[in-house]
Amino acid sequence: MVPTEKIDGPFFEDLSVGLRVADAPSVTLTEGLATVHRAIMGGRLRLALDVNLSRAVTGGPLAHPALVWDVAIGQSTLLTRRVVANLFYRGLAFHRFPQIGDTLHTTTEVVGIRQNRPRPGRAATGLGVLRIRTVDQEGRAVLDFRRCAMFPLRDPSFSSGHDAELPDDTCEFTPDALRAPVADWNLARFKSLVQGAHGDALTPGTVWEVAGGDVVSSAPELARMILNLAIVHHDAGSEGRLVYGGHTIGIAAAQATRALPNLLTIVAWHGCDHLAAVREGDTLRSTLELERIERLSAQGGSLVHLRSRVQAVRAGQTVDVLDWRFIGVMA
Repeated sequence: MVPTEKIDGPFFEDLSVGLRVADAPSVTLTEGLATVHRAIMGGRLRLALDVNLSRAVTGGPLAHPALVWDVAIGQSTLLTRRVVANLFYRGLAFHRFPQIGDTLHTTTEVVGIRQNRPRPGRAATGLGVLRIRTVDQEGRAVLDFRRCAMFPLRDPSFSSGHDAELPDDTCEFTPDALRAPVADWNLARFKSLVQGAHGDALTPGTVWEVAGGDVVSSAPELARMILNLAIVHHDAGSEGRLVYGGHTIGIAAAQATRALPNLLTIVAWHGCDHLAAVREGDTLRSTLELERIERLSAQGGSLVHLRSRVQAVRAGQTVDVLDWRFIGVMA
């Protein structure tokens, strides 16, 4: 009899610091991929919508940054097929911004593990911190960041000995690192072509409450599109199907462009914490706060440090689901 091989895992027991996977399929960013992504997320980022404006400012057809990080996260799920939840992201930063037509390849490495203390009535779990590095078809760095995933144990009685607290991965970026990906962009050209408020019209401390929410739909379709293998996003199982965390982040990014319609791009994340699970059919609402502004260069432009707080409305209840601090670029 021919043996049957089960495609499953990895579970927490299978993780070790230094474990690395790099065999997820590479993905070419196409106009079709960008259109479907926009249909699910929304978003009004001008440079990703207007190819002529993008060529004038960036030199080519910019791929939406949310599409890029979604593909990178999806490629990393070879290690998180059995994930229970994603807790946070840290230090996501673009080294360069891909264009439509570029191809992305991602390597994922385990850089930290911790077994959670057992709790009565709760399944045994552990945490894995993953470093995700994405390059384009020429090997040029695109993204480098960490995410923390919760894994189930295959054997609830297993003891790994890894019970120390994980290091704090809070990241502060150098000004040069933030400026480098947009150093050759023509921000003055953007400002001359696009009406409305730009960076010099903003006041730190301003809070925008985005009127109207966005219903979460097409969750499994998004997961399939970005090659996300996490079972919890595809198979309802006993606990019910959960929405991929990047779906919530993408909707928050789309709502941010309603508050700041002249946002050019998102260059980095200070951090992103998932506070509670999101389900398909939830309606997401957000507030956006401008924490501080930095001058981008002598030629003008600004780095805007923003904080998005997202709530999900379901069955008459409102739940905090996301706290996302990120850095945008304004002309």
